[in-house]
Amino acid sequence: MTVPLLVAALVRQTTVLIAQVATSGGVRAPLAQVADQVFVDLVRELERQGVSRKVTADMFGMGLRSFLRRVQRLGESSTERGRSLWEAVLEFLDNNGVVARTRVLARFCKDEEAQVKAVLFDLCQSGLVFASGAGSDLVYRAASEDELHSIRQSRRGEGLDELVWSLVYRMGPVTRDELLALGGVAAADLAQSLARLTETGRISSPHGSPGTYSTSTFVIQRGETMGFEAAMFDHFQALVQTLCCRLRGELPDVTVDSTPPQESIGGCTYTFDLWQDHPFAAEVIETLSRYRDRLSELRTRVEAYNEEVGIPPRFEQFTCYAGQCSIARGQEDTNT
Repeated sequence: MTVPLLVAALVRQTTVLIAQVATSGGVRAPLAQVADQVFVDLVRELERQGVSRKVTADMFGMGLRSFLRRVQRLGESSTERGRSLWEAVLEFLDNNGVVARTRVLARFCKDEEAQVKAVLFDLCQSGLVFASGAGSDLVYRAASEDELHSIRQSRRGEGLDELVWSLVYRMGPVTRDELLALGGVAAADLAQSLARLTETGRISSPHGSPGTYSTSTFVIQRGETMGFEAAMFDHFQALVQTLCCRLRGELPDVTVDSTPPQESIGGCTYTFDLWQDHPFAAEVIETLSRYRDRLSELRTRVEAYNEEVGIPPRFEQFTCYAGQCSIARGQEDTNT
């Protein structure tokens, strides 16, 4: 069947993206809860689509009773996030100053020694931990706050405000608890981010709805050193929503006489085979930049008009996305 193959291919590409994001900038994000999170989110989405729990259980290859027990167990612990050995070792070093490797191995004696050593090596490679000495004299020290600040600055910053801003834009009106339920951020950090975004006017609370946030704009300027996480989420979300609209056969209410409604949604993928000195290489590579410039100018005019006349209670959001990458293919010519 075509659909199972498509699902398998989509899962594969999604795991590639998650693995890349989880290790970007030297960070090793915990993944212990990913499988459970995927299960819970899939169940919720299937319920939203009207699929019964009995059918959902069958789709997962589970008996109804086992399925319900797992849903209940994960629902009760949905606010708990697993901690990886990587995080635990880093916290131990951070709390204990200069620490000998023998002490680290003794502290984590219930874990495999080879795994603990691998984590220590990875932390050093990431610049979060410093090592000195050799053999039995090897000691470790976690990077100080000033040193970590320098590392974060060199890695384009954390971008929490920008990511929260994009989530509010796409999910709004949305409450703090709904954002917190997504996981991956501490309650205190989220509260501070929402406060900063509110103070700068990037988000606001609708009248009479304290603790609920919304925004009518979200823009990450080209060349910004922070906010790549938000831009990545927004691009991925746009792709997913577009594909879902096509699968559901949804057509927009806003139409143009000269354009069939079905042409108002969807996407295209074009691949060009190029090489050095190809006559069309420059045109292909520069097309994305021209596309961005044209849409940026159009968005500015649309926003200016909307601000002048006001946005009605019901409206539609048209989202365009574009990306470009280069992948080496074939083999190098070794002939001389």
